[in-house]
Amino acid sequence: MRSLIELCNSIACKYKENEPLCRHTTFKIGGNADILILPENINELYKVTKHCLDNNIRFFILGNGSNTVFDDKGYRGAVISLSGGFKDISLISENKMKCGSAAMLVNACTFARDNDLSGLEELYGIPGTVGGAVYMNAGAYGGEIASSIECVEVLEMNSGEIKKFQREECDFGYRKSIFMNDRYIILSAVLKLNISKKAVISEKMNGYMARRREKQPLEFPSAGSVFKRPEGYFAGALIEQCGLKGYNIGGAMVSEKHAGFIVNTGNASCDDVIKLVNYIKKEVKCKFGVELECEIKPIPEK
Repeated sequence: MRSLIELCNSIACKYKENEPLCRHTTFKIGGNADILILPENINELYKVTKHCLDNNIRFFILGNGSNTVFDDKGYRGAVISLSGGFKDISLISENKMKCGSAAMLVNACTFARDNDLSGLEELYGIPGTVGGAVYMNAGAYGGEIASSIECVEVLEMNSGEIKKFQREECDFGYRKSIFMNDRYIILSAVLKLNISKKAVISEKMNGYMARRREKQPLEFPSAGSVFKRPEGYFAGALIEQCGLKGYNIGGAMVSEKHAGFIVNTGNASCDDVIKLVNYIKKEVKCKFGVELECEIKPIPEK
């Protein structure tokens, strides 16, 4: 790890040693990372990831941490957070905007609205970054970010090459994309939207946000919907029909407001969350014969 610190110092790349990861995820769970690195540009990002690859240093690329739960013992290696840079949002034509991968999705939605661009309203309120949304093809209320993507720019880690994927090359599907291949780091995305009126867009966004506040446990730390939607069913409804609303293991609890959410009631551990996920899966499988697939990505210590 000392060589990685020396590299960061030599290129003036920001970093923090022994950084608590609970500060960097929406679940507010996780022990300390050996080092948290905050590259501000592509050059720093490439040099850091290349050094890790060349020296067999384990690393993890982190966005807003809205779909991640780190082990309570921490992360032995480097967590590379894109939140140090990559946040720019700009209008590049009348109906197109370019978003850095670390730009918050909520900021992309409001930027689009302020420029009279429609197409992201359903995504307003999802607590992730644009890069994270592209990575997993985030969606809500029938909309997915894939429908607005024109192209995605990535760093190919092994070669250092900057590549551009057109939407049809991204292999988008339900909560998946080609970028789940660990070779790529998403740098930015160009979104092609529809010209509309700000007042109309605002009304839609406010409507979706009101629905979120009414039905989702936004008052607790969580990672959003825990499970993918099983074909022909809704995960939350199946969990509720198993009588699991309010069921807890340690500080992790099935939300009493929306059974598709697991919330941190204040002192949840990663182990609590994983045990509760497995218990829910077992109960739903036993009662309905449906295999739930988890959306949350647990990151083990080793």
